[in-house]
Order: sequence, then C-alpha cells, then structure tokens
Amino acid sequence: MTQPVFDIVRTTAPAQVGAPRPETSEVLGIPLALTDYERTMDWMDGLVATREKAYLSAAAVHLVMVAQEDEPTWHAARDATLVVPDGQPLVWALRALGHQASRVYGPDLMAKYCERSAKTGVKMYLYGGRNQGALVELALRLRRRFPGLQIVGGYSPPFRPLTGDEQDWVVEDINRSGADVVWVGIGQPKQEIWMREFRDRLESPVLVGVGAAFDFHAGLVPQAPAWMQATGLEWVFRLVQEPRRLWRRYVRYNPRFVAGFARQYVRARAGAR
Repeated sequence: MTQPVFDIVRTTAPAQVGAPRPETSEVLGIPLALTDYERTMDWMDGLVATREKAYLSAAAVHLVMVAQEDEPTWHAARDATLVVPDGQPLVWALRALGHQASRVYGPDLMAKYCERSAKTGVKMYLYGGRNQGALVELALRLRRRFPGLQIVGGYSPPFRPLTGDEQDWVVEDINRSGADVVWVGIGQPKQEIWMREFRDRLESPVLVGVGAAFDFHAGLVPQAPAWMQATGLEWVFRLVQEPRRLWRRYVRYNPRFVAGFARQYVRARAGAR
C-alpha cells in the first residue's frame, strides 16, 4: 500500500471553543483523537453552547483504509473536526506510537451522550437507519432508555444518491427541527462524505457519524461481547452475523492495515533514533 497522494490541507479549521479540542496523532495519514468519552462529550457540549459548527467521525479500520484509495473519503476524514478511534486496532496503533489512547466506540458514545443529554436538554436528530420503521423503533428505544431525551426529528434516506429537491428537504427538515446534534448512521465512508458535504448548510452545531450504532440501538443487530471488543475480535463476530456483506471488506483491508501500519511504525522508530 502506498502513501495517499491526495492533498492533505484542511479546508476548515478545527474548532477551538468551550472544552479544548483533543490532541490528535496520525495513523496512515488520518488524525485520530487522543481522548476518552468524557472529554469528547465535554467538547461536544462546548460546541452546542457556542453554536460552533463541527463534524465528528467514529472511525473504524475500514474508514482509514478506504481513505487510502478513495479521494472523497480521504478529504472527508481529513477535514473532520475530530476523528475518534472507534476500532480497537486503531487504539493499539496509537499506543504503539507512544500515546495514551482510549477507544471511543461510536455506539457507546451515542448512548452515553444521550444519557447526558436527557438531563441537559440537548436536542437530537437521527439521520440514517435501514428504513423509516427502523428509525422509529430506534427513537422509541432511546426515549424509553433515557427518559427526557429530546429527539426532535429523523429521516431514513433511500439507498441511492438524493436528488437536489430531496437534499433541500433534508436540510430544511433538520434546520427546522432546531436540533443541536445530528447523529448520522448511514455507514462509513458514506456518512463522512455526507457530513463534509452538508456541514455548511446545516444549522445544528454538531454532526456525529456513528456507523452501525443505529442498528445496534434499534435492536436489529446484536453487538459483540465485551471480551471480543476488548481483544480486537469484534470483526469476527460481525463477519459471522453478516458474512455476505462484510467478508470482502475484512479480507481486503485487514491485512493491508497491518502491513501499512507496520511500515509507519518502522519509520517512526527509525526517526526517533
């Protein structure tokens, strides 16, 4: 795998308001946050309070590796205001580079922030899900789990590019809702590209891409046991659940990630001498 040749200059400056934006370190060219759940949520609350616009991605290995080959994904990941390490292998990579790193798992970040927001009054919009029925089930489950949570709107887009009129409707619906945080669950890297494209048109301060969190919290897909998550074997569990959809992804990208990071690690060690 070769180093991406895409332009790496950010098109937007990272937010520096409220709680400080966590520091980052690059893994295969993608800046990953050195943070934890509490600091990430404090930073999000600061953005909500000041109305500063940002978008956050909970990145798995899949996103990092697609970014090596696909220019729109590369720019979407690089231009994100914050990318947190959702995948355990990314946490191990950061630690191998000498950093104190913690996993910020997208589904858990969503649940923890919903729990906090049920008390603080932060308003949510849900964009994603398998269909509108699944989205309604997700909203019902979140409201039951976190009494007082304000979900002020939601939309499950079709599995095709939106027309211009549909894009305008989505923007109007989200802006009309008055949401503070838009949770985006349409899969990586599609959600990162969407957030980058729509960031300036949306009034909501914070957009957060959380991938499969919608399916997990709606009860449509089981999550891997905690021990599998902690040992980096979550991908095995998900492969068993959805073999037809996921086998090509893991066969293609997992070995390439190991090889690519091994080269980065060797270079980092050589540079430290």
